[in-house]
Amino acid sequence: MNARARLWAAVPAAGIGARFGGGVPKQYLQLRGRCILEHVLDRFCLHPEIEGVAVALAAGDARWPTLAFSRHSKIWTTNGGADRSLSVLNCLNALLDRAAREDWVLVHDAARPCIQRADIDSLVDAVRDHAIGGILAVPVRDTMKRADPEGCIAETVERAGLWHAQTPQMFHIGALRGALADAIARGKYVTDEAQAMELQGLRPLLVQGPRHNIKITHAADLTQAEQILAAQEHKP
Repeated sequence: MNARARLWAAVPAAGIGARFGGGVPKQYLQLRGRCILEHVLDRFCLHPEIEGVAVALAAGDARWPTLAFSRHSKIWTTNGGADRSLSVLNCLNALLDRAAREDWVLVHDAARPCIQRADIDSLVDAVRDHAIGGILAVPVRDTMKRADPEGCIAETVERAGLWHAQTPQMFHIGALRGALADAIARGKYVTDEAQAMELQGLRPLLVQGPRHNIKITHAADLTQAEQILAAQEHKP
């Protein structure tokens, strides 16, 4: 990595958690005494190499000011967008007030609270000398089925070479900003940052991540995250 290329983080946290249900956005649900978003921000703010964290929030978010992290010196906020890609783009624009285009950004889901320092380091160590960037991911190990419109099995999909994408996803700020802006301008809906880079004809690196790095999407995931965090806290 260029010695001058610094590390930054971006956390899109403007979602309403529609799939989760309930009146509280899932990033603000309580998990072992803190909300999910606080667990996430703690991991990145404590990392000594990360210069700062941009957080995209929904307009009128009344919960954010109640968090201690809202006053953290390494954090600043920006407006969230209508979808993830717009929120991340706003984070990148905010970062460029402080960072260089060649610096790295680690984009992380606001609903992945079980990421650990070692997981972040694993991604950074693997990607920092890569020309494009890369993501944490885990190989698919279950038999994969494709459904037809009626909900029946249309085919079995060969799982060799298939991976479940995770976050963080690490790219140069300027390159990712350009890729996301281009995808949006072309009307291409992307579900993660790597897909935007792929649309540019680029091939990000897959870095094997941990299975504990789950994304909280449904109520059962909250119970699993509670168990994972408890085990992490008691790990010698």
